[in-house]
Amino acid sequence: MADAKPSPAFLPAHATPPHPMASPGYGKRGAPDQLPRTAHDFAHLPPREAAVAAYIDRLPGGADISVKTLAKTLPYGQCALRTALNNLQRAGHLRRGREHLTGSGSSRWITRTWFSRTARDDDWWAAFTRGDVPKEAQEPPAGQGGPTRSRAYILLAALGRTTPSLSLSARACEDLAPLVTEWFARGATDEHVLRALTAGLPVPVHSPAAIVRTRLTTKLPPEREPEPTPPRRPPLRVLECAKCGTPGRPEALPGGVCGPCRGETGPTPASTPLTASAVRTHAADIRTAMANRRQGSRT
Repeated sequence: MADAKPSPAFLPAHATPPHPMASPGYGKRGAPDQLPRTAHDFAHLPPREAAVAAYIDRLPGGADISVKTLAKTLPYGQCALRTALNNLQRAGHLRRGREHLTGSGSSRWITRTWFSRTARDDDWWAAFTRGDVPKEAQEPPAGQGGPTRSRAYILLAALGRTTPSLSLSARACEDLAPLVTEWFARGATDEHVLRALTAGLPVPVHSPAAIVRTRLTTKLPPEREPEPTPPRRPPLRVLECAKCGTPGRPEALPGGVCGPCRGETGPTPASTPLTASAVRTHAADIRTAMANRRQGSRT
């Protein structure tokens, strides 16, 4: 019987009933620096793969996303789900592998399944296994491309709500925001900035923007001493073939599949040269065989 292909909207929500969680340390692991969720994240996939991907995407970290568990929740059989997950891996949304537990003090490796809402190419996954993933630009979802207000701008715009005499225009907030950002860079909290701007105000305040600028400039706290950065230890990760589970270098697993599973045949291994003692033994055996043959011909 053909598998049903419901749209992601008709998949069961993981909150009711709750989706099973894997044992601590296992289960779904989200890839870093994913773009914000939209309604079209998996539109490039076939319906079944899009439905499975949308469901997994909304599961929390640590959720059990094994084929057996997904088959109990989704309207697909284990064979169909295994194929769908392999297709998601080929499309760059998923990788399987193992990771060493950092700081565990043991040689134990944990089986991992990394999921990324944002499709990644083989080079990205190779960099991920090395712990060297470049930051990606976070684009706003479609239809939400309006200006993003900074933390500094929001603080200045809200001044007038608690201190009406310091009500600022939108243009003044934009001009003064970089000064507030510098306070944040030096370790100041929102409360620290507000206290510096509102304490002991003259009555009346003739120019709110001018007094805010003056206080942000003259009361600027000193720069913080940079904290020492501990040496960075790259994670120990290895990817596995989606079909046979053989571990390998990312470069040898394009699309998450090894060469033999793609039908490729490797080069014929070069013959190993014999050692000197092996050559002497081999020559002695040949001479003995020849002597025996001559002796046999005389008799």
